[in-house]
Amino acid sequence: MDKGYEAEWLKTCLKMRRYEPHIQSGKEESEAIRTTDFKAHRWVVERTHSWMNRFRRVLTRWEKKVENYEAILHLACGVIVWNKILLG
Repeated sequence: MDKGYEAEWLKTCLKMRRYEPHIQSGKEESEAIRTTDFKAHRWVVERTHSWMNRFRRVLTRWEKKVENYEAILHLACGVIVWNKILLG
């Protein structure tokens, strides 16, 4: 997936939408880790997907209406935040 992040069409699409892409290649990232105290934060997305996948209705979409699925997503996010606040 790292090569997909480095695609030129993605950079041009981001610039057309007035976003400034800050995408490091794998080589640049490994050099930054070695030379500085840089730490990649890609695990944040993977961790969040893992939390969301604990809810069967989110993992496998059974709802036909977008509104119902979005409500389940909001409920799942609310439960995750609630548990994080209570359990730390």
